[in-house]
Amino acid sequence: MNDFPSDIFTEPQGYSVDTLSMLGPLTGMAGIWEGVRGLDVKPKADGPKKQAYVERIELQPIDPQTNGPQLFYGLRYHTHITKPDQVKTYHDQVGYWLWEPATGNVIHTLTIPRGMTTMACGTAKMDARQFELYAKEGDPNAGISSNPFLEYAFRTVEYRIQVNIHDNGTWSYEQDTVMKIKDQDALFHHVDNNTLHKIGEATPNPLARK
Repeated sequence: MNDFPSDIFTEPQGYSVDTLSMLGPLTGMAGIWEGVRGLDVKPKADGPKKQAYVERIELQPIDPQTNGPQLFYGLRYHTHITKPDQVKTYHDQVGYWLWEPATGNVIHTLTIPRGMTTMACGTAKMDARQFELYAKEGDPNAGISSNPFLEYAFRTVEYRIQVNIHDNGTWSYEQDTVMKIKDQDALFHHVDNNTLHKIGEATPNPLARK
C-alpha cells in the first residue's frame, strides 16, 4: 500500500519558490532545445518506415504544485517537430514533466492533437542522470487514452521513455510506443530518439520572478 498521510488537506510549509533550483533529475532539461538528427520508425502499410526529423522543444518551469500535502516541481513543455527542410508540422506535443522530491517520483504527461494522451511514471534519485518512465493501457496511475479510431486501428498498449542527461550540456531520449495494429499479429514498436542542444535559457517561474 501507498504510505499516504491521514491529513490529506494541509499543504506543505516552507517549500522553495524557485522551481529551477528544485527540479532534481529534471534540472538538465530546463530551457529551449533543438535536435536536428531525430529518427522515427513508424508503421506503414508496406512495413516500418524510417523518418528523420528536426525537433524544437521548450521546457519552462512552473510554480510549485500541491495536492494537499503532496508537492511537485515541474516543467511545462511544447514539442514541435518537422521533417528536414519542411515547414508542415510532423508532430506536435504538449504536457508536463513533474518531480516529487519527497518520493522520487517522476511523471511525464503528453497530449498530441490526434486525440491521444498518456501519463508515464517512474522514479529517480535527485541527482540521477538517467531515468525511465513507463505507461500501459488500463493502468489507473500511468495509463494511455486514445480516440476511438486510434483504439480501433493503432491501439497503444505500452509506452516507455528513457532520458539521458549528458556531461556536455545536451540531453537525449529514446522512446518506444508499443502498438497493436489492426489485422497484424505482432506488436509494432514505434520508436523515436533524438539528442537536444540548448538554444535558449529557461525563464524563471512567476513566483521566482516576483
